[in-house]
Amino acid sequence: MRPGSSKSFEIVVAGVNHKTAPVELREKLALKEEPALELLSRQAPEVVFLSTCNRVEVIAAAKDPRSAVDGIKGVWQKKAGVEPVDLDGTLYVYHGDQAIRHLFRVASSLDSMVVGEPQILGQLKDAYREASKAGTTGLVLNRLMHRAFAVAKRVRTETRIASQAVSISYAAVELAKKIFGDLRGKKVMMIGAGEMAELAAQHLVSNGVGRLVVANRTLSRAVDLARDLGGEAIALDEINEALVEMDIVISSTGAPGLVLTRQQVQDAMRPRRHGLLFFIDIAVPRDIDPGVNEVENVYLYDIDDLKGVVELNKAEREKEALKAERMVETEVIKFQGWMETLGVVPVINEIQKKAEEVRLRELGRSEKALKDLTPKQKKALDVLTRSIVQKILNDPVVCLRKGARDPDCQSIIEAACTLFRLNGNKGMESDKTIGDGAPGSSSSSADQRECSDRSRDR
Repeated sequence: MRPGSSKSFEIVVAGVNHKTAPVELREKLALKEEPALELLSRQAPEVVFLSTCNRVEVIAAAKDPRSAVDGIKGVWQKKAGVEPVDLDGTLYVYHGDQAIRHLFRVASSLDSMVVGEPQILGQLKDAYREASKAGTTGLVLNRLMHRAFAVAKRVRTETRIASQAVSISYAAVELAKKIFGDLRGKKVMMIGAGEMAELAAQHLVSNGVGRLVVANRTLSRAVDLARDLGGEAIALDEINEALVEMDIVISSTGAPGLVLTRQQVQDAMRPRRHGLLFFIDIAVPRDIDPGVNEVENVYLYDIDDLKGVVELNKAEREKEALKAERMVETEVIKFQGWMETLGVVPVINEIQKKAEEVRLRELGRSEKALKDLTPKQKKALDVLTRSIVQKILNDPVVCLRKGARDPDCQSIIEAACTLFRLNGNKGMESDKTIGDGAPGSSSSSADQRECSDRSRDR
């Protein structure tokens, strides 16, 4: 590939998600029993492997993306026991700016089952951490992944995409926060220890509740959940006594009938001196007698109340997602611009390396004249000469980076090779300074070809 071409490396993403493939296929592609990174890194120079319950993706940087994708498919077919026909219609493959856009959308939770959910960013960071540890990332993917994290942070900071509750469990806790303003120090009882109850309990703990009591028909399950969350467990027949001390009760059991009656609540209010008590019933069928709402200073919300909130919040998230999409598009353009400069990086590195060698050699020649300088003065001289070199090279480097996007990029690179005599450092063997008019100070066409070949190899 010609030096300076934006195709020196290309980003590619290959994978499946909850929209394209059933869980049975996603489980196989996750390669749980195989050293996935080691296998996949043989297919491309740089690889990150992302595996979650909703998606399995390989993010790669390769000079030959088609070959890399074929290799990734081959790994899945051989190691996961997946037939080619199983991947047909389920595997998506993105190249270049499409791949960059996809990754930025994934990191920003715009491609998630629930738009705005925060878990995917943590999972992506874990995947990158594993790849870095395994040594399967380099210049391109390091830059890409850090940019993806920055984009996700910007989306979360500058939009309200994650500020609205879109799950019943989360909405229940958000409702409790609206009721009390602050949950710190509040006493909460969870009735039930299933998935929805567990999610609600996790949200409660993260909001700093003062006391969490878990009541469940199977006491051992209540004990396990309470232990994980730093709460306490009770049996269902202890609910009446516990109600006296609670501020909030969230119920989510699978019981066929009522768990709490109006009479039970009324009895609990007397020793409470009628202090406010809030019930949130997220069970279907309902756990709490609707008649509880008739008891003084008692307020009951059921799942229908929360569903309305969730649907409204989903609509709000969709509006915020449009803002996030525009941010992603801007960042894709910026990153693609950086990718297009990669072809000139080897030439820029050579120029900077040669300039540094000249600087050090000239300082070395003046060593005797500088011997009486103090360490502080020597350090100041070193900083001064570095600064001079950087300022002299700044314009040529900027020109090269801009030129990387030019259709005539090759001639710009060859001109740089000629001007800076990048011909295997032969120019460094001369005692003459660059451009002093000494013999051999201008590169021959052979030197230009050598520079071009060297850039190509890189």
